[in-house]
Amino acid sequence: MLAQLRSFLAVIEEGSLNRAAARLRLSQPALSRQMQALESEVGGRLLERSSSGVQLTDAGHALAERAAAVLAGYDAAMAEARRLARGQKEELRIGYLGSTAQNYINPALVALRARHPEVKVRLSDLSPGEQLEALRRGEIDVALIGQEGAMASRDFYTRKLATLPVVAILPADHPLAGRRKIRLEELKGERFVKAAERDMPGRDRWIVHLCRQAGFRPKFTQEVDSLSQKFSLISGEGAVALDPAYLREISVAGVSMVPIADAHATWDFLVVWQRGRTAAPTLVFLEALSTTVSRKCAAK
Repeated sequence: MLAQLRSFLAVIEEGSLNRAAARLRLSQPALSRQMQALESEVGGRLLERSSSGVQLTDAGHALAERAAAVLAGYDAAMAEARRLARGQKEELRIGYLGSTAQNYINPALVALRARHPEVKVRLSDLSPGEQLEALRRGEIDVALIGQEGAMASRDFYTRKLATLPVVAILPADHPLAGRRKIRLEELKGERFVKAAERDMPGRDRWIVHLCRQAGFRPKFTQEVDSLSQKFSLISGEGAVALDPAYLREISVAGVSMVPIADAHATWDFLVVWQRGRTAAPTLVFLEALSTTVSRKCAAK
């Protein structure tokens, strides 16, 4: 069909089947058969033939108006797909949680700019659930995500950047807030902040798993869909939460973050990216990201 559309546009531009056939390096009968097949597909005549050339019918005008755009879109898509298949990339689209940007992404972007200054970077601050959906829709190339990304390992490449300790986020006036470390069993009876499944897929199941290993089943309170809302619920309503330890680098009034002593209380930090041949700029970013996370973890 695409070949027939290209031939159809050539006939229009040349105004003659003979001239179009010469331009396309086809025999005139072969080009005539293409036009007949296209008209059969449409269900009516597209061209009126005469000794002076060809003229478009109403159906021919309607098809001609849209065919050029269809072919241009197809050609652009194929050109982009061929570039990506060769490992070439003009833009890198990264999804991330805002709390990870300054400490992990920014140093990696410095390395990327040094090696590939021509690559445009587009950053999208998205929840883990939103990042996974954006990956599935092809809207981002890389997701910097927690262990929620493990569920996408069948569809995407994944790499564990680090296994991080866990902290309990408590109201600043909580009896345990001043401790150096606490054990999970000491949180029995507390009300845990509930995560929205669409934003943090599997987060509550992870908390349940940790707490059950400590001998109790956690009780959940109000659902939140943002980090700021979580902090507000903890400081204002006396709830608690379990989160990766990198959040300790954020200063938040009204809450205290205390490390969990239990050895099994860990959180995996992952990067997830699209399958296929990985473009050179993406590889540079991934390696720089791995180096940055390793250095920060080793320094603690």
